[in-house]
Amino acid sequence: MQLRLWTTLAALTLFGLTGTARGDGSEEQAPTPAPPPLVPPDAAKATKPPVSASTSPLTAHLGSEVGGYADSDHVFVLTPGIAGSVENPTAGWNLAATYLVDMVSAASVDIVSTASHQYQEVRQAGTLSGTYKPHDFGASLNTGVSYEPDYLSLRVGGSVEQDFAEKNATLFFAFNYGHDIAGRTGTPFSVFANVLDSEAFKLGFTRILDRATIASLVGDFILENGDQSKPYRYIPLFNPGTVVPNGASVDLVTSLRVSERPLEQLPLSRQRYAASFRLAHRFHAKSTLRLDERLYTDSWELHASSTDARYLIDVGPRFEIGPHVRFHAQSAVDFWQRAYTLGPGNQYPALRTGDRELGPLMGVTGGMSLRWKVGPSGRPTAWVLGFDVNVTETHYFDDIYIIDRISTVNGLSLEAEL
Repeated sequence: MQLRLWTTLAALTLFGLTGTARGDGSEEQAPTPAPPPLVPPDAAKATKPPVSASTSPLTAHLGSEVGGYADSDHVFVLTPGIAGSVENPTAGWNLAATYLVDMVSAASVDIVSTASHQYQEVRQAGTLSGTYKPHDFGASLNTGVSYEPDYLSLRVGGSVEQDFAEKNATLFFAFNYGHDIAGRTGTPFSVFANVLDSEAFKLGFTRILDRATIASLVGDFILENGDQSKPYRYIPLFNPGTVVPNGASVDLVTSLRVSERPLEQLPLSRQRYAASFRLAHRFHAKSTLRLDERLYTDSWELHASSTDARYLIDVGPRFEIGPHVRFHAQSAVDFWQRAYTLGPGNQYPALRTGDRELGPLMGVTGGMSLRWKVGPSGRPTAWVLGFDVNVTETHYFDDIYIIDRISTVNGLSLEAEL
């Protein structure tokens, strides 16, 4: 029986972390962790020692992680979590489970501007998954649940995959169904609830180009039906002809807006499309380059491109270090307005949002990762100390309250394999 244990601690800064849950409940994609040295699957199998009759074929993994989020908009999140799995490599099956808790404290500018109070709440989430792939064909099932006082999310899905060309090529298909209910704290869902149903389809192809190069292409299609509007987000309205400058302060917006403050209202359906490409290459000089490109569009006319690059260098037998850069740019949704105005007869705009992540923006990330194998060599227990830091500058081209945001992601990890 093999046991693996790792603990991750997040180091926070004044400007906080980018790429974790935001205070309004939505999420941003975190920078992906540094990948391990590239080893083709067939090479890994060739170097794996055979399982003898006296050795258990079961492998168990147990993990614990503590993460943190903080930003200049006064949103703080602490997330402890645990994960575990058991697998039988010879039989081709795997079972895994995770559990985490989000403790959120927020007083963002969107909340302050609508005279709401700072809120604190706890979210609990768990997942369970299983995979069976005895030979070239495999299948998996997964389910998950997330609960907080005003939000319930249920997920269930599965995938199938088929290897070709002596396991040098893999084709896979995945489907996931989600059911989300957004409400108000202290109010039963039977009294107030925004329901969102989603169906996600993923089709991908991975190919080992040579002994040191892997490429993959993935397409995503997500169909969403229901109300995604935030129950706590009130939208400032203005009289026609009112000039509201980009980055207007809370005080200026308050002095210019009318008394009406309707809730956010988003379209009741959305179709999302994305295509992702990844290329990873292991150089002879003991370094790895990984390139990622993701193109995105949806029925709300939001178009985006995300480019990510990592380069990892082995510095001796114990150290691995490398830079990370990422560039993201997107347009605005078709109903985006910096300042929404009243229509004839003081009518509210049919569609309205205050989510700056739906507006035009550009973000640039730069970072560095370090891995250090500590402890005497040759011991059965291997310890790895890791540190990651990423700094992101995001510019909002057409938004009130905030024009630029600087954020950081810092992670400190300690991993042990027994």
